Amino acid sequence: MLVHCLNIQSKFTRMKKLLIRKENRGSADHGWLKANHYFSFGSYRNDKMVHFGALRVLNDDFVAGGTGFPTHPHDNMEIITIPFTGNLAHKDSTGGEGIISAGDVQIMSAGTGVEHSEKNASSTEPVTLFQTWLFPKLKNISPRYEQRTFDKADRKDKWQIVVSPIEADNALFINQDAKFSLADLSAGNTLNLTKNFENSGFFIVVISGKIEVGDEILNIRDAIGVSEIENIKIKAFEDAEILAIELPMIF
Repeated sequence: MLVHCLNIQSKFTRMKKLLIRKENRGSADHGWLKANHYFSFGSYRNDKMVHFGALRVLNDDFVAGGTGFPTHPHDNMEIITIPFTGNLAHKDSTGGEGIISAGDVQIMSAGTGVEHSEKNASSTEPVTLFQTWLFPKLKNISPRYEQRTFDKADRKDKWQIVVSPIEADNALFINQDAKFSLADLSAGNTLNLTKNFENSGFFIVVISGKIEVGDEILNIRDAIGVSEIENIKIKAFEDAEILAIELPMIF
């Protein structure tokens, strides 16, 4: 079975859960690109795994040195790229251009339409990254591009908000009621996630390490989506890097 979709009745709440193990993701090996897909993408098709709420795509990519994605179009999608190793060069039709590395986060609102390319800035060293696509809150806005470097020390045993529509969060702006948060959680420590928006859920991915979410144990690159819950606790069994996305379940 690819995923487990469960309803858990407790004294306090009813939680819906979507569990995706690392080994059950879709995959594609193009030589220069090795991709793992949490949701249907490219040649990977699974009618039960098209999206989780507003989250349409989450790809875990390896891009070989001297290669990359040639210029291609997008529209009406919020695209967030989080690199882990290497350097990725971006260029788009709005004039947006830059190189992102570990510690950086990039967002592009495709809006009415944009063309862009993403290429490994090194001829030898690979790039590894997560790229996510969210359906937008408002359609047909003017395309926009932004990137920022975040201090990893500011996510040690706490959430560092890197993408948010709320100005006070001091994060990259997204055209959606969604938040992206990163944490480096030490073994034995816990963090809570609490809803900021109505009708939202959480999608949590283990970048590295081992954690517990609710009653599920997740290892590296495992993911879980939870909804119909106000908050949830995350515990680290070993040092762990975590991505947590709050996103609309109704859109």
